[in-house]
Amino acid sequence: MGVDDIPAVHEIERASFTAPWPTYAFRQELEANRLARYLVARDGERIVGYAGLWLMVDEAHITTFAVAPDRRRQGVAERLLLELLRIAESVGAAVATLEVRVSNLPARRLYEKYGFRPVGVRPRYYTDNNEDALIMTTGELRSRDMRARIDRLSAGLRLRLADQAEGAP
Repeated sequence: MGVDDIPAVHEIERASFTAPWPTYAFRQELEANRLARYLVARDGERIVGYAGLWLMVDEAHITTFAVAPDRRRQGVAERLLLELLRIAESVGAAVATLEVRVSNLPARRLYEKYGFRPVGVRPRYYTDNNEDALIMTTGELRSRDMRARIDRLSAGLRLRLADQAEGAP
């Protein structure tokens, strides 16, 4: 993600969250936060998703993650999550962690599929409605089990996306 991407990212942010980050927060993350890594997913020139993480000591904390509403359930989120996990491992993170709304079952299922498991709750974490956040974390990113999971899911995603591109059911 670059500064020029912020308007498109913020459009997705506003469409995805009832309490969106302001545009200056993304600019601050990109320009001043040495712990941050942010990326976008594109379909041609259009940004269809984005995600970010902070590396804190040996933990990659996923800070934000969203996909344009019309591109959900098409593999964009999985591709972003796979790339975040690759980035996390490449910068030396031992585990990845995140918070997700307790009510966000589609996101929770995706994170569980990729090896995240619930480890705690942050009561009234979300300021728009005081909903609790479920804290989820992975096992060791470099473990044999986690690497095998990522490799298997990555290969399956590539096949699904290739089938979609060819118009297969």
